[in-house]
Amino acid sequence: MRPLRKFLDRIAPHFEKGGRLERLYPVYEVIDSFFYTTDEVTTGSVHVRDALEFKRMMSVVLVALVPCTIMAMYNTGLQSNTWIENLGASVTEVLGWRGEVMNGLGLSCDPGNLLSNFVLGAMYFLPIYIVTFVVGVLWELLFCVVRKHELNEGLFVTALLFPLTLPANIPLWQVALGISFGVVVAKEIFGGTGRNFLNPALAARAFLFFAYAKQISGDLTVWTAGHWNGVDGFSGATPLGAAGANGLSGVTDQGIEFSDALLGTISGSMGETSTLACLIGAAILLLAGVGSWRIMSSMFVGAMALATVCWAAGFGADSMYQLPPHWHFVLGGFAFGLVFMATDPVTASMTHVGQFIYGALIGMVVIVVRVMNTAFPEGTMLAILLGNTFAPLIDYYVVRANIRRRALRHG
Repeated sequence: MRPLRKFLDRIAPHFEKGGRLERLYPVYEVIDSFFYTTDEVTTGSVHVRDALEFKRMMSVVLVALVPCTIMAMYNTGLQSNTWIENLGASVTEVLGWRGEVMNGLGLSCDPGNLLSNFVLGAMYFLPIYIVTFVVGVLWELLFCVVRKHELNEGLFVTALLFPLTLPANIPLWQVALGISFGVVVAKEIFGGTGRNFLNPALAARAFLFFAYAKQISGDLTVWTAGHWNGVDGFSGATPLGAAGANGLSGVTDQGIEFSDALLGTISGSMGETSTLACLIGAAILLLAGVGSWRIMSSMFVGAMALATVCWAAGFGADSMYQLPPHWHFVLGGFAFGLVFMATDPVTASMTHVGQFIYGALIGMVVIVVRVMNTAFPEGTMLAILLGNTFAPLIDYYVVRANIRRRALRHG
């Protein structure tokens, strides 16, 4: 890495103040900070030193997302290989250029082959991730150049979170449009990192959900990678959609056990199916002191409490009311949203009491949408975005209550 360091030091004067490329300093800075820590130090007698600065915090989140990313590629390939095996068609007919790559590598579309599943899934996930990363970085750099400030590492987290919430078959142009909305509308027009009140990755997905519902919601034709004779993927409902129509029997009729949903070998958004991978990520975030245990625990308790009440009420023999509470945790994007989306430090509540209220609100809204709205079985995305909008108000009243109590205590 020493030659790279020397090269960056040699060209640095051209990008610094007074250089002919001064306006493009954010471009230089993002490359330099990606490989090396900053050489700037705080001066003066009064300042706070903390080992967990923003770059390290974002790095921890990226590490915590690794299990979900690995599972996203494996399960995408698994679902596609299972479909191809049941379909009985040739690999190239179904997968196109991906099938040719598989044949070139000597890999058969065998759902029992770990490497085959992972390689095929990677060929679906990586293009979506690359488009998200490139388009997102270009928008961020544009705003950095115009506003003359440095690019923030938060984009790297958004660029990984967003693809994990998407189906494998989504068109790449919609990916570019979605991340553009998330970065520009949900983040930059409010001032950039630290000033946005909505999670950019969730806002991007919500935009695609409402603008292009056919490509991001529906039955298994959306969620299973592959294409043959105009038919995409399996036909039928996703596990969560089946539960919304027929309760627990809708899930078990598909041959899905609780362990399958926990591990993540079911259909759904690429990175959201594995609750186990999300739990590993949660452990990393909590041990590093990055994730908020208050938000995670209150969201879980709020959701499970209301789900238990609905389940005990016994309304409808074949409805979401009859889905046992623990199944809500492993179906859909609940676990992923709990660990990675609701705990976003920018858009979540800041006060300790507020975090409990904020998490419980999101958890209960998830169950309200899932159970009481049969036309829309998944409510995690909308519940978190609703929680984002209420977070400042929650903190405001928590602070006001603290001020009143202190005033009474001290006269």
